[in-house]
Amino acid sequence: MVTEIMSGGIFGVECRPVRVETDVSNGLPMIEMVGRLSAEVKEASKRVRVALKNVDINLPPKRITINLAPADEQKEGTGYDLAIALSLLAGLSLIPPESLAGRFAAGELALDGRVCRINGILPMVLKAREMGIKTCILPRDNSEEARAVSGIEIIGVGNITEALNWMRGKKTQNSESEFKDLFKESEKINTYPDFADIHGQEGLKRAMMIAAAGFHNLLMIGPPGAGKTMAAKRLPGILPPITREESLEVSKIYSAAGLLDNAKPLVTLRPFVAPHHTASVYALSGGGRTPKPGLISRAHRGVLFLDEAVHFSSQTLEVLRQPMEDKEIRIDRATGSCIFPADFMLVAAINPCPCGNYPDPNLCRCGADQVRRYLSKLSGPLLDRIDICTEMSRLDVKDIRNNKKNDDSQCSSRMRQKVLEARSRQDERFKDLDIRFNSQMNPAYIEEFIPLGGNEAAFMDKAYEKMHLSLRSYHKILRVARTIADIDGKKDVELSCLQEALCYRSIEERYWT
Repeated sequence: MVTEIMSGGIFGVECRPVRVETDVSNGLPMIEMVGRLSAEVKEASKRVRVALKNVDINLPPKRITINLAPADEQKEGTGYDLAIALSLLAGLSLIPPESLAGRFAAGELALDGRVCRINGILPMVLKAREMGIKTCILPRDNSEEARAVSGIEIIGVGNITEALNWMRGKKTQNSESEFKDLFKESEKINTYPDFADIHGQEGLKRAMMIAAAGFHNLLMIGPPGAGKTMAAKRLPGILPPITREESLEVSKIYSAAGLLDNAKPLVTLRPFVAPHHTASVYALSGGGRTPKPGLISRAHRGVLFLDEAVHFSSQTLEVLRQPMEDKEIRIDRATGSCIFPADFMLVAAINPCPCGNYPDPNLCRCGADQVRRYLSKLSGPLLDRIDICTEMSRLDVKDIRNNKKNDDSQCSSRMRQKVLEARSRQDERFKDLDIRFNSQMNPAYIEEFIPLGGNEAAFMDKAYEKMHLSLRSYHKILRVARTIADIDGKKDVELSCLQEALCYRSIEERYWT
């Protein structure tokens, strides 16, 4: 008799369902595993045999064949152990074979019979629910993460004996199955520092607020010590709160990367990822023999901050171009292709030259060629994908002495309030569409939602010709102007909104032409 139970493995950030089939028959005593298995999956037979022995279950001298179907897909990881053990126990009639129907099992077995946590439980449970499975048997250390998914029963087990007793119909300790609304229960406390800590730099704060409201990419240029890094670390504190759907999207990525645990089973704040400039292409984009999400995907629905961006390798910077446009990364391997989500806000900070004091002729020690080579590390196509470019200057001493933190109109709480007001206007505008922010508008939406009057159209025509804008840049100016109008509470995009939006592009012209 063949017994079977469903399990799954992670490829990218998605679960590939696997059917674990077991046949126990007379013949030469052995355990044979088939189904295009990696080394760690083949070793599961030894882990299962010893784990069962150590809970006083000795396998009889039978020929045992275990197939992981579909057989044409590569199986990797240690998460199949629990499913193999349960299928084998059913084949030996130690648990009712019919108890495996409609069940999903995943977990690694230790040699003493413990069921150990694995990565990627959240995508697995979501896939199991999609397949119509009613019950998941998982490691207890993964149970809180799994219970974030509604509409499916979760059984958390600490060892193989608990799983065996539950399959026999016995209630086991700590095998609660209720759904927990972790998103609602989470405190979602804003732990980010306050913009009021930054002295002066009102123009930067304004640019940050616009970027946060419309989810626009941002580039900061300024001398060392002007507050670029400080401002970037405070940006997530004024972003619109993450929604339940976005939280689940991000949590899937972090689950596949092994960055969730029972103490924090769901991501309830927008991510802020700040890689070091030595990060490789694969660290950013993800990949590997079994593709895993990189830093770009971990910034999904949040902020990817590149401090001293020109010190990243050119190859690393150029890998950003495609995900900034398509909002996803496609990884192709011989075992298949996977798509990582990559809808992030890029925030980059650079000095204007190697010494950091350009264009001040009294302080800058760099020649024109040095400045040109330094800035050219950011390519034209990459700059074309950045919506807002803002310049910072060295602080005056009066800005340092006269900073009034408590009375500052540009503190995080007030900035966040303006962002939320602009966000509500976007919610109303896009309520029947598949986009949420102004930065996501395609040309058809731009034509529909950003009608220009006669003066505004003439202004943009002149800017397009004089500044030699690309079509992408032209549309980005319109999107930023729409966000500025939302921040200022204006129904239509007025000339002043277009002028301010164009200023954020003219800084780019000043440094790169």
